[in-house]
Amino acid sequence: MEHINKEQVKHVAHLSKIEINDQDAEKFSEQLEKIMSFADQLDEVDTEGVKPTYHVLDLVNVFRDDAVVDPLSQEDALSNAHSTIDGQFKVPQVMNDSE
Repeated sequence: MEHINKEQVKHVAHLSKIEINDQDAEKFSEQLEKIMSFADQLDEVDTEGVKPTYHVLDLVNVFRDDAVVDPLSQEDALSNAHSTIDGQFKVPQVMNDSE
C-alpha cells in the first residue's frame, strides 16, 4: 500500500479549493492511512466462486409499466405557486447582471 503523506493531503485540499493547515493535513493523512489499511483487508477476502457484481436479492431492473396518463394542467401546476406571470412560475432573481 502506498502511504498518504501530508503533502498529498495538502495537494488534494488545494485542488478542492479547501484551505488546510499543517496540523489538519497531518491528522487527515493519518485518518486516510487507516481507511486505506482497512480497504486493503478486502484483498484478503476469498472471492472464489462469487459471481462478479452479484446482488443478494437477484433483482433485475424492477420498473413500473410505462403507461400514458393525463398530464397535469397548467392551472393545476401553478395552483400552489407563490407568484406567477404569463402562465409561468415567477421566482426571485438569482444572478446579477455582472455574472
